[in-house]
Amino acid sequence: MPQVAKAEDVVDLSWTDLLPEGETAVPNVLQGFIDHETAPLSSQQPASSGVRTDWNGQIIRLPGFIVPIDQRDTGVVAFILVPFVGACVHVPPPPANQLVFVTTKEPYASEGLYEPVHVTGMFGVSSISTHLADIGYALSANKIAPYRG
Repeated sequence: MPQVAKAEDVVDLSWTDLLPEGETAVPNVLQGFIDHETAPLSSQQPASSGVRTDWNGQIIRLPGFIVPIDQRDTGVVAFILVPFVGACVHVPPPPANQLVFVTTKEPYASEGLYEPVHVTGMFGVSSISTHLADIGYALSANKIAPYRG
């Protein structure tokens, strides 16, 4: 169940909060074996069973890992926030309801694909398709920070 931080009015979400009611987390098989000799990873993305609209227009905080989409000299300004290391890059992408397209005005100097981060900002349902995956949510970040657990 999401927790609301009253002082900040920020809703802390987990990846399971983004799944439709009654749906379980992404199968571990998606985080395992992949045949890099076959079709592109994006074509191996499982279908999404839907998205949640509960937090549309709210400020949320979500942990995850960065898969850069738009990089500037000073850092990343658009990226896919993913629930586990290597998603969309080394293993097939999770369903669209487990991916968040993040944009930020202030470039974030990411330490790479293995750095966990907390992203805070305005959240909503979206339908974005990139060369890596179809994405079910969008977040306009006003804060990106290393994940502290």
